[in-house]
Amino acid sequence: MKRIASILLIAAAALIAVSCNDKGKGASASGEEVQSAAQKGAIVYFNLDRVLDEYDMANDLRSVVETKVNSIQQELNRRGSKLEKDIKAFQEKVDKGLLTRSTAEVQSQKLQEQQQNFQQYQLQKQQEMAEEQQVMMNQLGDAIKSFLEDFNTEKQYAMILSTQGAILPAPVAIADPELDITDEILEGLNAAYVKEKSK
Repeated sequence: MKRIASILLIAAAALIAVSCNDKGKGASASGEEVQSAAQKGAIVYFNLDRVLDEYDMANDLRSVVETKVNSIQQELNRRGSKLEKDIKAFQEKVDKGLLTRSTAEVQSQKLQEQQQNFQQYQLQKQQEMAEEQQVMMNQLGDAIKSFLEDFNTEKQYAMILSTQGAILPAPVAIADPELDITDEILEGLNAAYVKEKSK
């Protein structure tokens, strides 16, 4: 059933593409405004991978998150290295017979506690990194969705699909390139972001 619906959707998109006789402006080297050839009521699509790569807000947020993640990773590495040195120093003392059995047991217990604390800290920080990335994706998703709602109020397309992937993109595996509105969406998103940043 889903397969039939997909085939019907692709067929509908193809029919709309064939019936589009009026061609709009494309991207120009002189910096003119980018417009797609798709008409009101058409089913259009955009490449989400490209938007996430070329959207200025995505690049800015990604840079902030990468800085935070790098900082967390450096702290994890520092604490992990210190724990390893402590364990190695303890093991050397045990191997050389420099500790009594009772002192070795006490220090071994302390090292085990340190190791458990480090593992808990590591887990907590990994969750923080995942949350940072999720918040970034939520912010981007919200910004793109809000833009598309305003954008489609003017354009009045029947449907705007997003597609991802390079080899066999999904859900739009193949379509008339004139129905690809990625350039127009990128231009609008970046213009809106510049305007928002200047406030």
